[in-house]
Amino acid sequence: MYNNSFFKKILLVATVVIFTSCDKDYNEIGGNLIGVNNFDLNKASYSVLGYNQKTGPIQSNNLEVNALGIYSSTNFGETTANFNTQLSLPTFVSAVGARTFVESVTLTIPYFTDDTKTKTNADGSHTYVLDSIYGPEMAKMKLSVYESGYFMRDADPLESFKQQQKYFTDQDTEFNSLKVGSPLNDSPDKSQNDEFFFSPSEHVVVTTDSITSVKSTKYTPPGMQLNLNKGYFKTRILDAANSGKLASNDVFKNYFRGLYFKMEKSAGAAGNLAMLNFKAGKITIIYKEDVASATGSATTREKKTLVLDMAGNSVSLLKNDYSATGMTYNALPSTGNSVDGDDKLFLKGGQGSVAILQLFDKTDVKGYDANGVVTAGPNGVSDELDDLRNPAGGKKLLVNEANLVFHIDAAAMSSSYEPQRIYLYDYTNSRLVVDYTLDPTSSSTSPKNSKALFDGIIKKDATTKRGATYKIRITNQIRNLINNKDSTNVKLGLVVTEDIEKINSYKVKTPNAFITQAPKASVMNPLGTILYSGKSTVPADKRLKLEIYFTKPN
Repeated sequence: MYNNSFFKKILLVATVVIFTSCDKDYNEIGGNLIGVNNFDLNKASYSVLGYNQKTGPIQSNNLEVNALGIYSSTNFGETTANFNTQLSLPTFVSAVGARTFVESVTLTIPYFTDDTKTKTNADGSHTYVLDSIYGPEMAKMKLSVYESGYFMRDADPLESFKQQQKYFTDQDTEFNSLKVGSPLNDSPDKSQNDEFFFSPSEHVVVTTDSITSVKSTKYTPPGMQLNLNKGYFKTRILDAANSGKLASNDVFKNYFRGLYFKMEKSAGAAGNLAMLNFKAGKITIIYKEDVASATGSATTREKKTLVLDMAGNSVSLLKNDYSATGMTYNALPSTGNSVDGDDKLFLKGGQGSVAILQLFDKTDVKGYDANGVVTAGPNGVSDELDDLRNPAGGKKLLVNEANLVFHIDAAAMSSSYEPQRIYLYDYTNSRLVVDYTLDPTSSSTSPKNSKALFDGIIKKDATTKRGATYKIRITNQIRNLINNKDSTNVKLGLVVTEDIEKINSYKVKTPNAFITQAPKASVMNPLGTILYSGKSTVPADKRLKLEIYFTKPN
């Protein structure tokens, strides 16, 4: 749901703001000092240890966007993304009239499109380009939509304070085993089931006025549009109204427990995967019924509409296949080398992996007393950080800017979709870093593209047009570490993100001493990337570094 043209613009704006911000910091810091050459501008690079941590199955209910489809990656295997959602009634129905006849049952879910590439044609129609689709264009897959037999609770009865019931990425077998009957999308049109594909074509409806015979055309942007079994919905939904099953959502959700979307390969084709806002989806039932007059002496035939929306509980169900030979990711241990670090950092969304970072070299053979005098023996603080806190001459270093610069393994990622953004957070405490909090930038185009100073946006090579680096600004994090000697040098977590403004964390299914939760926005993202770490075995020009720009009083 990002588009590249927007990112080129936001990068330009961010660059200007960053340099302006750096200049502002410099002037404010040095403003009370007298003389022309009060400062020398310096740049220094410091060590960063990084290693991989897999999440295992992770909470995936009630996400803002969900994956649906099949996506194959040479680095991270094949993911099949299924989905389950409750339905709810915007309008309650206490009864329906006699001789009910269902004219149509239509399921619709909008697709994301790239607005910068939308074209309006001379006849008023439009040409769209879909956004957030990964894999071959218009790849065919088998889509089956079933009534779900799995009751999704609102609250967990085993938790205190009625906490939200958690559902996890690895529960597809459970939901699949409780699906009801046959697929509801049983249209003879194979593009709605056995040969389904995400089509960029808009939907066109032509109507003719019954009196004037004038035709009018209505254009609707691309989206999933499935004709569902009319007889099934007459029996299960409309006929149930007279027994009170549609009188409240609590009753209805227990009676009709939702829909289960199942994706399978079609004739061995690779398939592709789309990010969808299912909560914007709905089922529209158009039917006719006999309605008695107020006196009951006569009846009239009326057309009515009943809408079922998808605003209830939902869960993203992910099946990962790592069977392809040479799958490096599958061979990775659940927890990487936390002592010496891993050579490469594998960030994977969904049921994936996090990179854990520790700033500054771990060497600790000395300390400093309250007067800044070196003492013998370790003090539990990295010597690199200790030296920054206690500079020679006792004059404080003034940090203008500090960045983590990550280099992408371009060779490994050459044939893969690349995540447009990564996100850094306080892994130790599962909370924001201060630079994220203090970043005031926002985006009028999309809230998810805000926090441009904090960054994490992919930078592309001018020649290959492929990802080269990511940079994350942690100036205030470093200032606090240096200026406040009681500040803890916490571990930092790095993940792919689908939405920079979604900052809460989701629980892993099996927590352990190494990991208990990961950012929700990472669970939402289906992609992965491979970055070089800060290990000494990595070539110097690709090595992960903490770059600090600082001024030192003369």
